[in-house]
Amino acid sequence: MPAGSAWCYPALLLLLSPVPLWAAELSCRNEDGEAVDWFALYKLPKHAKGQISMLGLEYLYMDALAPQWQLGKYLINMTQGALGQTLQQLYETYESKRNTTAYAIYNDEIPESDSKGSKHGHTKGFLLLDKSQGFWVIHSVPLFPPIPEDGYGYPSTGESFGQTAICITFKYDQFTEIDQQMLIYNPGIYSCSIPDIFQADLPNLQKLCAKSRLPSVPLCHLSKLQSAHGETFLHFAKSHLFIDDIYVAWMAQELKTDLLAESWQRSGEKLYSNCSLDYHVYNINIIGTPLNSTFHSINDHSKWAVSRKYNQWTCIGDLNRAAEQAWRSGGFICTQNEQIYKAFRHLIIQYESCTSAPREL
Repeated sequence: MPAGSAWCYPALLLLLSPVPLWAAELSCRNEDGEAVDWFALYKLPKHAKGQISMLGLEYLYMDALAPQWQLGKYLINMTQGALGQTLQQLYETYESKRNTTAYAIYNDEIPESDSKGSKHGHTKGFLLLDKSQGFWVIHSVPLFPPIPEDGYGYPSTGESFGQTAICITFKYDQFTEIDQQMLIYNPGIYSCSIPDIFQADLPNLQKLCAKSRLPSVPLCHLSKLQSAHGETFLHFAKSHLFIDDIYVAWMAQELKTDLLAESWQRSGEKLYSNCSLDYHVYNINIIGTPLNSTFHSINDHSKWAVSRKYNQWTCIGDLNRAAEQAWRSGGFICTQNEQIYKAFRHLIIQYESCTSAPREL
């Protein structure tokens, strides 16, 4: 089906929250264990070429307190890293069996399982919240994270290729909107607890957790979310009924920007750069890091896109630019944060034009 055949014109909702006072509240955590409004990381592939040999466990890291890429202080399989520090809060919740906290972990490839969740969304992430606030992590790593019983770890299958993750801290009222997005996602949840005190606000997550019958699903929905410290994010969620390339048919046109897109190019039928609509989408070919190393998209499993020209949109999410992904649910979270945009935009060395010649940057 050609791009542009499935259009989505959803209503935007803005749920305002007061600026919080950080205490021992549930939040994204940085590598020092401090609460942060958001963080982003880019796990580098083992095949990166440069002066430093890569183990496939190093990552670039940035957060709201230090919004420029820096080499992570730890390896991604270490509990001291930002992912480990953040996820530990979820594991502690599981161990304490508190009924005042909700969590869900989902992936289309589940740890310790031979089957792939093709009937569910092509989605990967986890969230944790109480009646005050919580966080949502969206990532690209199959078979991650481990179930709470096993404690923190990083799969060896996630070492070879590049991966991305973004964590955002939200006040509680924002999770009612995230709950609607999760219904559209239909994620493959493999560990969860949504106690009854959340039933009124998180009915879809509770049904997904219980694997009970779901209400009818809209084609797609665009939500306007606000982080705990007042940062605005747009979240695109498409259902399996939206049969098209989310990058071309929806995101680029909705954001009114040409996009440079990075996604997995090793499986299925690759979608080439597309200039058929008002706003174009170009596949990234080569990434260059601040460590003076480079790698090709063929070695990258991450899923992200940035504005080609400088109106500062950055989107990080779940879906690839591949023909079979048109039939999968999933989505992207997007921001116009200038520091996030510059960090990702400056990684791009070369992209594929809509003609045969690649374009250098």
